[in-house]
Parts: sequence; C-alpha cells; structure tokens
Amino acid sequence: MAAASGEFDLIARYFAPIAAAFPGALGLKDDAAIFDPPAGSRFVVTADAMVAGVHFMADDPPDLIARKLMRVNLSDLAAKGATPYACLLTICLPSGTEEGWIAAFAKGLAADAAEYAFPLAGGDTTRTPGPLTLSLTAVGLVPASRAPLLRSGAQAGDLVFVTGSIGDAHLGLALQQGEFAGLAGDHRAALIERYRLPQPRVVFGQALAALPGVHAAADVSDGLVADLGHICAASHLAARLEAAKLPLSPAAAAVMTQADVRSRLLTGGDDYEIVFTAAPDAEPALRALAQTQGVRLTALGRMDSGKGVTVVDAAGETISLLQKGYRHF
Repeated sequence: MAAASGEFDLIARYFAPIAAAFPGALGLKDDAAIFDPPAGSRFVVTADAMVAGVHFMADDPPDLIARKLMRVNLSDLAAKGATPYACLLTICLPSGTEEGWIAAFAKGLAADAAEYAFPLAGGDTTRTPGPLTLSLTAVGLVPASRAPLLRSGAQAGDLVFVTGSIGDAHLGLALQQGEFAGLAGDHRAALIERYRLPQPRVVFGQALAALPGVHAAADVSDGLVADLGHICAASHLAARLEAAKLPLSPAAAAVMTQADVRSRLLTGGDDYEIVFTAAPDAEPALRALAQTQGVRLTALGRMDSGKGVTVVDAAGETISLLQKGYRHF
C-alpha cells in the first residue's frame, strides 16, 4: 500500500467530510475555526493526548485508536455534564505511514463523530520521527443557568458513587501484555474491548449534572483511587472507600479467581466511568436515573473531613496501596 499523500490532500479526502456538518469548520480550508456558543450556553473545553505504546498498543486497529481518542475526551465532557459540540484533532504521523491506515483511522473518527454528534472543527496534521502521537481538543456545552460539575464541590457527608464496573480496561491491557493466559476467551475479549473502546457516560453525565444534591464529579481515567483523590484535593476533604463494594464485571471477577488483583483494579487507569459525590438524600433519584438509563451505579464510600483517600477492607482495616493510580511522570 502506498505511503500517505500530501497534508492538504489527506485533509480534503479523509477529514473534511467529518467537518461537513459544522459550518464553523469552514470546510477545513482555513487555518482556524470560527463559532459562537448557542444562546443560553457556555463552552466547556478539554484536551487529551494519546501516544502509541503509552495509551494504546501500536498495532491496535486504527479505527479503534481514533474512536478511543474521541471517547477519552468525551468522558471528560461527561464528567462535567456537558453536551458534545465539536472537536479539534492534532495528528502526528510517523514517516512512511500508509494511506490505508489513515483511511481506517478517519473511518473510526467519522463513526464516533456521527454517533455522538461531535463533528470535527479543525486541527493540525504533521509528521514525526517518533511514535504516533494524537491529541483531541473537545468542546462541549452546558446551560449558562447551571454550573458544570467540578471536582471542587464535594461536601462532608456526601456518598461516593461510581458508574459501571472498575478495572476492566487495566485487565484488558494486562491481557495484551501476556498476563492471565488461562482466562476464557469470552472474558478475554470483553476486557480487551473495554481497554480499546471506552464507553463514555455522556447522556448519564448530562442528567447527573441536573439533579439536586450532586456536588462533584470526575471521570475515572488515571484510576478510581487517583481520580477520587483529585476530588478530595480540590474539595479539601478526605474519602473512605470500601474495597469490598468495588463493582466488578463478570470478566474481572473471573480474573479475581486466578490472582489477587483487587489493589490493581482500584488504581488501574482507562475505565472512563464517572466517580461523583452526592448528598445521601439524593440517592433515590440517582438510583431511578441509573435504572432508567440502564447504568450500573454503586455507592462505595463517603466524604469526610481530612485529606486523601483511605481504602478499607470488609473488616474496616486500611488497605495499603503501593500507588494511587497511573502517573504520567
């Protein structure tokens, strides 16, 4: 297959169609996008980068790499209760990248742009001698009449909730690296898919932000303990987390029969669930929302005065963790 064409040919062929639904992108023919927030809205802007060999396997399917890039950013918007609006892509391609790879990448990008109503508004395409490097800047909207969910709003006495199951993506990466060789094929596939293709809680996050009594939130990207720790630090509070209540998928539970990995599940990254705090009297409404949307919801801790996250076992004894979560540096 031939090496990639020139930059502007690639943009016109593969990326301009993803921007067609967004007038402010100007057809990707200019060097900037121009747009105003819709009346009654404010922008929420975030950015996440992914590097081959760090955030995904270099030989992962290119369409899934593109969709993961979209979804890790959508997860940030979800934790703020924001509605996706548009995104800007920076892609640094290693020399000799084949055009077929770019075509498959753009196909995955287009699929999620359509699924989440999240069109491309601009960005940059360049070459690198190093590994494939990607960055997405995500723009979301929140009503101007309502404050977005932040890390800093937790209150003492709040319950700590988390959506979905925790630890699947960490185990998916471990499987790709050769661990847990005896795990059944269906469980292997489920865990690897969670690592490769997150499921951001976009719709749930929007509804969550509108509920009274929900005070703080973060997406679980660096690990449950680490991201709850970010809420603690921003809110100047402590959290007590009950390890026995950690929500596990059937696949993660199967791994637990092979090895003691609970501490790894508490601190492993890439779950892209939402951890949030809410007043105890908000729990019935939260349960009803979760049931309506088909989202698993677990209360597994409480906020209190102090600092940091303490994890306890079923007997109430503190569990020592070697690390709190993924560290970038």
